[in-house]
Amino acid sequence: MIPLKDDNPTRGFPFVTLCIIAANLAVFVWELLLPADASKTLIASLGVTPLQVTQIQPLDAARLLRIGATLFTAMFLHGSIPHVAMNMLYLWIFGNNIEDVMGHGRFLTYYLTCGVLASFSQVAASPHSKVPMIGASGAISGVLGAYLVMFPAARVLTLIFLVFFVRVVSVPAVIVLGVWFLLQLLNAGQLAPGGVAVFAHIGGFVSGVVLVAPFRRRRPRQSLF
Repeated sequence: MIPLKDDNPTRGFPFVTLCIIAANLAVFVWELLLPADASKTLIASLGVTPLQVTQIQPLDAARLLRIGATLFTAMFLHGSIPHVAMNMLYLWIFGNNIEDVMGHGRFLTYYLTCGVLASFSQVAASPHSKVPMIGASGAISGVLGAYLVMFPAARVLTLIFLVFFVRVVSVPAVIVLGVWFLLQLLNAGQLAPGGVAVFAHIGGFVSGVVLVAPFRRRRPRQSLF
């Protein structure tokens, strides 16, 4: 299932959502322009490596600051065109409505907080991993969690693949996002394909659901609560 658009209009301009998308695309273009070795060095330096996080010494202030910074820089790095394209598609479809409800400043704080908590979830699941984590997926998963809580009945135009069956249908958000989360849970029990940080997705989504209440500026038109 690939969401294409929703029928959920916004009242304000999604300034922060567009800025986040622009920043991710700009960083990815920068990555593409780097030589292969320099790109690998960049990911190793700015990605979140679980082993480095778990072995950090509290008294090593410089290293603590550097590792802490990667929790944010990793959100703006991506490994491939499909990686960044799918992330930005999900962010555009679901992020503008969450920003509309929370307000620009709250939404930015919410997005970054979900991203950090998503990284910690993956670190907790694989504390000895030496593979850097990159991508906005964890933060965007938080946005999906908020959308599920606030707009479960919104209709989402979705491209569905089922063997030889391909069709575009309008599906309630609760089904689209519920199926997405179920797939993350199913993948969590096995080695995810392509080194996907599934526990970051799960942690970001759960964080998003939990943090909706304190970050919500006004009550949306429809809600599970």
